[in-house]
Amino acid sequence: MAGPPNGGPQLSRSPGRAATAALRLTIGWAQARRPSRLAEHHARYGPLPAGRRAAATLADAVTAAGLTGRGGAGFPTGAKLRSVASGRGPAVVVANGMESEPASRKDQALLARVPHLVLDGAVLAAGAVGADTVHVCVDRARAGQAAAIRAAVEERERASPDPVRILVHELPRRYVSSEETALVSWLNGGEARPRATPPRPFERGVGRRPTMVGNVETLAHLALIGRYGPDWFREAGDSDAPGTMLVTVAGAAADRGVHEVEGGTRVGDVLALSGAAGGAVLIGGYFGTWHSVPQVAGRPLTAAGLRPAGGSPGAGVLYVLPDGCCGLAATARILRYLAQQGAQQCGPCMFGLPAIAADFEQLAAARPQAGLLARLDRRLGVIPGRGACRHPDGAVRMAASALAAFAGDVRSHAAGHACAAAARRGPQPDGLPVPVPGPDGGWR
Repeated sequence: MAGPPNGGPQLSRSPGRAATAALRLTIGWAQARRPSRLAEHHARYGPLPAGRRAAATLADAVTAAGLTGRGGAGFPTGAKLRSVASGRGPAVVVANGMESEPASRKDQALLARVPHLVLDGAVLAAGAVGADTVHVCVDRARAGQAAAIRAAVEERERASPDPVRILVHELPRRYVSSEETALVSWLNGGEARPRATPPRPFERGVGRRPTMVGNVETLAHLALIGRYGPDWFREAGDSDAPGTMLVTVAGAAADRGVHEVEGGTRVGDVLALSGAAGGAVLIGGYFGTWHSVPQVAGRPLTAAGLRPAGGSPGAGVLYVLPDGCCGLAATARILRYLAQQGAQQCGPCMFGLPAIAADFEQLAAARPQAGLLARLDRRLGVIPGRGACRHPDGAVRMAASALAAFAGDVRSHAAGHACAAAARRGPQPDGLPVPVPGPDGGWR
């Protein structure tokens, strides 16, 4: 799995930024605000390795590199490749570019800047697992995204056709539609709702074939490992979190948007890199957890680093609550959105999440009904593990973390005394990206 003669691009860091800012996936983004052309892509990264030997050794290289999924679960990518490759019959690869997490922008940025790097990773993965088809799944509500990816696919076909078929699909915008079983269901002609498991997609997925579902950032890293090898990948990051990762910083930050940082970078350093200023941070997105900034500033933005604080990096989202804004009000807005976005396949989604959202709205408004906190505590305790998918569990985890992170405000609001931010009339300038649901377009 040797790289080109130059050994691959050297790890470069943005001038004038903290030492944690790294450029690998994001090289050239500041200069070109458009998708890279295939010739530009090859000039920057070199040609894609080809041949049976490259395909046969990819899983070993990815395992040695320590690459884990960047979609939120953090599962070892090498193990996923091996599981799919060991299945019966030809496999399928699904590139997940749905990015249904409202606070995240990293996957959209990747596809808008380096689509060929993502496609390279998908093609390499297909060779490693014995797949003849790659499905690229994106949100149909993002105007022009699918067309731009199809243009990249056509450019590759004109230059030198890939050894696998690449199809681009536009799926309905739903929070749960990016879950891997929802993608498989839709590609099989059904609705984009999560499905009960087993079997998992790696066992029986699209067309009942072994299916690898990979986040587009994961596939982009895989393309670099395929070119330059695991040792090069590990030149960035630390032993527990090798390589780089994309982080979306939202809320109270001077430099909001997508940043590429080395694995193991401390939360406080990422916040400093983006010029963030706030007392509380939501880590991991709307299925993530709230924390006071001092509680997590010194912790690495990794699963192991955040575990003692009860957190996880999830999809690499840091939403910083502006000073003077009410964390309970922000949480209530998120919970109402999540309650509206459930697949409505079980009691926790149909009844539990709307009830919890209503409880939080009472708490945020400091107009609690009798027994509110006891009722809320009971509901948060009985829902986990009882849903048809993980949607209720994620919402409950975020809600419970808010009660702990904003404990002082909880006591005050429960006593009928709203904090100054909640008492302020008019919309709060918290910058929280909570989509307003449009007309129901269905699940197909």
